[in-house]
Amino acid sequence: MKRLPGHLTVGTPTEPDGAPVPRDGLPAEPDGAPEEPGPASARILPALAAALARELSRRADEERHLMRQARTNPTPQVRRALAECRRTNADALGTIVRRHGWPAADLVGAPASTAALMILLHAPDLDFQLRCRDLIAQATADGRCPGPHHAYIADHCAVELGQPQFYGTRVDPATFRPYPIRRPETLEERRRDVGLGPLDEQMRTLRRGA
Repeated sequence: MKRLPGHLTVGTPTEPDGAPVPRDGLPAEPDGAPEEPGPASARILPALAAALARELSRRADEERHLMRQARTNPTPQVRRALAECRRTNADALGTIVRRHGWPAADLVGAPASTAALMILLHAPDLDFQLRCRDLIAQATADGRCPGPHHAYIADHCAVELGQPQFYGTRVDPATFRPYPIRRPETLEERRRDVGLGPLDEQMRTLRRGA
C-alpha cells in the first residue's frame, strides 16, 4: 500500500477482520452502533476501540520520528513534513472526537490516550484544543482520564491565550523557565491534586534531557 507524507493512505485499507476503512483512514462505526450520549467505552465494540488505539499510537509514533529528524536535521523539507503530519494527525483526532468523544483511557487504553494528548498539544487549531480541554476536564472528573492530562492541556491553552498557567507544565524554550503561573504560592498544592510531582523535580528532569 502506498503512503504519502503524513501517512495518508492511497487505496482502500482494511482492518484485520477484512472490513474496509474509510478514506479518512479511521475505523468505521459498525452498522447499528448506538448514538445515545454516555461514556464512549460503553457504546463501541472492543475491536473498534482497539483499532482507534492502534491508529492514535501509529500517528503519535510518526510525529515523534519526525520531531527527532527535525532536531538532528532541521531542513525545510523535514519541517514541512512535521507540520503536515501534525495537521493530518489533528484532523484524524478531530474525527475521532466527533464520533466517540475524547479518547480517554477507559476507551483506548492509557498509552493511546497519552498519544492522543500529544497529538492535541501539537495541533495547529487553538479552538479545537479548547474544546478538547473541556472534554478532558470532564473525563478527568469522571475518573476516565489521568489528572496530568488535564493539567498539560489546561496550561497549554492558558499560555496560548496569554494567561497565567495553573500547574507550571509549560516551559519557555527561550529562558528555560516556566511561563507565568497563576497564584504561585499554591502551585505545589495544585500539582499534587492532579498527580504531578514538585515543579523543581520537573525542571531537573527537563534540564537533564536538554
